[in-house]
Amino acid sequence: MAEPNDLMQRIEESFPNDLWRLLETVAEIADARAEALYLVGGAVRDLLLGRPVVDLDLVVEGDAPQLALSFAESTGGQAFIHRRFGTAKLQWEHLNLDLVTARSETYERPGALPKVKAGSIQSDLFRRDFTINAMAIRLNTVDLGQLVDPYGGKNDLGNRLVRVLHDKSFIDDATRIFRAVRYEQRLGFRLEPETEMLLRRDVAMINTVSGDRLRHELELILQEECPERILRRMDELGVLRELHPSLAGDDWLTERFERARQAQPGSRPQLGLCLSLLIYRLTQEENESLIQRLNIRRQEARIIRDALRLKDSLPALAEPGLSASDIYRSLAGYSPKAIQAVALAADSPTIQQRLTYYLSALRYVKSALDGQALMEMGVPAGPRLGKVLQALHDARLDREVRTKEDEEALVRRWLAEINE
Repeated sequence: MAEPNDLMQRIEESFPNDLWRLLETVAEIADARAEALYLVGGAVRDLLLGRPVVDLDLVVEGDAPQLALSFAESTGGQAFIHRRFGTAKLQWEHLNLDLVTARSETYERPGALPKVKAGSIQSDLFRRDFTINAMAIRLNTVDLGQLVDPYGGKNDLGNRLVRVLHDKSFIDDATRIFRAVRYEQRLGFRLEPETEMLLRRDVAMINTVSGDRLRHELELILQEECPERILRRMDELGVLRELHPSLAGDDWLTERFERARQAQPGSRPQLGLCLSLLIYRLTQEENESLIQRLNIRRQEARIIRDALRLKDSLPALAEPGLSASDIYRSLAGYSPKAIQAVALAADSPTIQQRLTYYLSALRYVKSALDGQALMEMGVPAGPRLGKVLQALHDARLDREVRTKEDEEALVRRWLAEINE
C-alpha cells in the first residue's frame, strides 16, 4: 500500500497526462479563490490499494458552482451547474470531472434522503458510508498530497476491513448494507466485527428504503465481476430474505453464474440475464411481488416474466421427436435473454440443446418469399395467405426447402393440389 508521501507520485502514475493537467488547472483556480480542493472517496481508496481508479470526485471547501464557472472562463471548458445541490460537472476536451461543495447532512427519518448544507471536508467525509471511502487528498499547492483521514480509513485498508463510521449508519441509510457486502467481496476484505453486528441488527431497515434505490443497489451488485459471491454473503447475513423470502444465494446460483460467464467469455452477463437467474426458482406470483417491490423496469421485467413462463412450459420442450419448426413455435414468443437464462438454468441436456439451437440458428431462419410474392404466384389474400406463409417458414426450418427456387416449387405444388 502506498504511503501518504507517495500519493502525488501515485496519482501522476495512475492518471493520464491530460487528466493530471486538468486536476492541476482546477487546483490553481481553487488556489486563486482561496478554496481548499480535495480528491475524495473511492479514488483515494483505490490509489492507496494500488488498484485502477475509475471514478474521480472532487470536493471544495467553498462554492463548487462558482469554481466551475471560473474554470470554464479560464480554460474555455464547459461547466454544467446544479446550484440547488451545490454541484457541478466540468467538461474539458474529452474529460469530465464531478465537483461538489463540501457538505454535512442530516436524516429526518430512516431511509429518507438526507438534508444537506455546506460544511467542511471533515463533515463531508463523515457523511460517507465506510472509513475506507472517507479519505481525501489535498490538491492545492499548499499541503499538496496531504492525506485527510479523520476516521482511520488507511488503517482499515491495511487490515482489510469494511467499517461504518457510526452505529446508526445502517439505520440512516440501509442501502449501505448492500454496499458493505459489495465492497467486502470486491476487495477481498471482511466486515469489521462490530459493523457486521450492526448490519445484522439493522437488516430489517432495508424495508425503509424505496424500491428504486434498492433496485439500483441490486443492479450494481449484478454488474460486479462475481456477483454470486456477494449474493451468497447477503444470504448468510439475512439480506436477501429482506428483499424476498424465497431468494437464495447458494451453490445452484453460483454454478449458473459461472455457466453464464463461460457462455460469454470476455464479457459480463447482462442485467436481465442475471436477474432471471436470481429469480428463477421463484413462482410467478412471488416474482410479481418482487417486480412491484423493486419497481423493476419494463425491459428487465419482461425478461424475468418470460423466463418463469418458459420454465413452466419446459416439459413440452423435452418431448422426443420435436422438429425444428416445433421448437421454433414453442419459443418464438419469448425474449431471447429469457431463453438464454433458462438454457443456463435448466438441468436437462435435451432442453438446453433445443434452447441453444433456437438462439443460435432457428430464430434467424426466414423465408425467401413474402406475402406479395405469394400473391403474385396466385395465393389469394386473406387467412389462406397467412397459412401458406407459416407453412413455408416451417418448411424452411425443417430444411424441406433451402433456396428461393425450392420455395417457389413447393408453392406451385400446393397451388396445384388445391386446384385439383
